Amino acid sequence: MYWKNEAVVGVDKAELSQFSILDFAATVREETLASGTYQRLSLSFLLKRNVGYFIFQTYLPCILIVMLSWVSFWINHEATSARVALGITTVLTMTTISTGVRSSLPRISYVKAIDIYLVMCFVFVFAALLEYAAVNYTYWGSTRAKMKAKKLKESKAATEVATNEEIIELQDVRVSPIPYLRRRNKASTYSSDAHFPPSFRRTRSYYSQGFNRKSLERSSLERHKKPYVLNSLKRGAHVLRASIPKIKDINKIDKMARIIFPVSFLLFNSIYWCFYVF
Repeated sequence: MYWKNEAVVGVDKAELSQFSILDFAATVREETLASGTYQRLSLSFLLKRNVGYFIFQTYLPCILIVMLSWVSFWINHEATSARVALGITTVLTMTTISTGVRSSLPRISYVKAIDIYLVMCFVFVFAALLEYAAVNYTYWGSTRAKMKAKKLKESKAATEVATNEEIIELQDVRVSPIPYLRRRNKASTYSSDAHFPPSFRRTRSYYSQGFNRKSLERSSLERHKKPYVLNSLKRGAHVLRASIPKIKDINKIDKMARIIFPVSFLLFNSIYWCFYVF
């Protein structure tokens, strides 16, 4: 068996949907088998994959989906349903595109160029969804810290007001027995406490044991000191404020993402196309 001259014709007119035929070669070789040695004719084609088909079917939709995920950076962080729905939709769309592309390509063991692009697009879309999670956590964390600090301040003010009111009441109670005691000192005709009622005798014995204005005021103030729980809440509030990121403007994360994500994606595309095309 041998090839005749110009045995293969019409190759230059052949058209394929995904490939372009660059060259072909007709060769003759011998194959040694168990039954003997035989000649084998082989025709080899050098093919080049058409990138235009994949650009319109895969690359362009992936780029648009990644850019669509950036729209959430311009949506208000309080619109939770809108931003979460947009993030989940883009992630599911990228998953569908990846599944369709892999089913149409041969199942080989090594990593293809289009696989790298699909994985990186999926990473960008998923990172945009995680960015909103960071914004939401920072917003509600700072709001919760402000509410706790406000409640702590209100409870502190209420405790101080209650303490002042109790001190005023205590001063009224402290002043009232003094005229009665003075009257008792003027009534010198009585030589024994038997002429006084039992309640007054108990009061006199209590005053005789060193009761005075300063001791009563001191004991009242010590009894109405700030409780230990209030101090613990103070320390907890300080720890909570220290653990939360110190971001005054919640939209600062979105403003940074509006620059970081497009620049990173543009840099990735530059490296990708320069490596696989040029």
